[in-house]
Amino acid sequence: MEISPELLIIISVICTFILTVAISRIVIPILKSHKMGQKILDIGPRWHKSKEGTPTMGGISFIFAMTVVIAADIALLAFMTGEVPVALTLTFVYALLCGFIGCIDDTAKLKRKQNEGLTPTQKLILQFVIATAYIAALAYFGCIDDTFYIPYIGVSFKGCGILYYALLVFVSVGVMNSVNLADGIDGLAATETLVVSVFFILAGMLKYAADAEISGGMAALGAVTAGGMLGFLVYNFHPARVFMGDTGSLFLGGIVMGGALMLKNPMIVIVYGMMYIIESVSDIIQVIYFKLTHGKRFFRMAPIHHHFEKCGWGEIKIVVVFSIMTALFCAAAYYGLPALSVLRRV
Repeated sequence: MEISPELLIIISVICTFILTVAISRIVIPILKSHKMGQKILDIGPRWHKSKEGTPTMGGISFIFAMTVVIAADIALLAFMTGEVPVALTLTFVYALLCGFIGCIDDTAKLKRKQNEGLTPTQKLILQFVIATAYIAALAYFGCIDDTFYIPYIGVSFKGCGILYYALLVFVSVGVMNSVNLADGIDGLAATETLVVSVFFILAGMLKYAADAEISGGMAALGAVTAGGMLGFLVYNFHPARVFMGDTGSLFLGGIVMGGALMLKNPMIVIVYGMMYIIESVSDIIQVIYFKLTHGKRFFRMAPIHHHFEKCGWGEIKIVVVFSIMTALFCAAAYYGLPALSVLRRV
């Protein structure tokens, strides 16, 4: 029996949504009872102090739900095609490992009752280790090669070797941390990732519909991510009753980067993930400017969503505007994807 890709998407979205909502209703009281509340920094917007104590690590709910549904999707795709969707499997395992790093970080923060868990060095070492393992596994199984393709201009450089794989590792770590930075106000990271998940579905189903491997994998990845984000937003949209924590945001960072690698066009993540990247760039600019000017700030606060808060924007307005911008960048990314014939040559 075969299930159409469209039906697979619908079922996956609905099942993940229902599971996320159901699990969240169980997880949130448990987090509260164990006093797993977010610590708010004094240097942040003063109105954020009212959020102190809101349960964090809520990303566990959508991670669990997505894992259950994606496992079923992988089994179904393997049954229908006769082959295990390797790229999808490796990508989801990578995302889970990213989430595990976040879980360690969140747990350390809560034990110390402060807003710092793992040191930046510890976190980066772990991130580089799993990113390297992920890229190496994709290359080993033939899911990617060392051809560097530049979107839009259609230029590719073959045989780039280890330097290209090293670049992919650095980009993967950068994207992971960029998504993490976007999780600073209610619903922002979840809503932006919801938009990206729709891009994954459309890219797989429309752009690469003739390639069963890409189409099926992207449909499944996009569908479970969309369902997970919709379910989580029931509790995370302003005013948030739970935060995803680093557990959820680093997991989503793995998903966001993994989609580009599954599309066999890694650099396109710079386009559809631009809003995440802007968050990181604003943070870098703030730090450099602060040091160069001996204490002056380029933004009122970084990352940039906090700058807009300081300018008087409400959280809902920021989420709506940033999500619209994400949708525009996703549309631009869609048209930057190469034709299937070019993709196969690459």
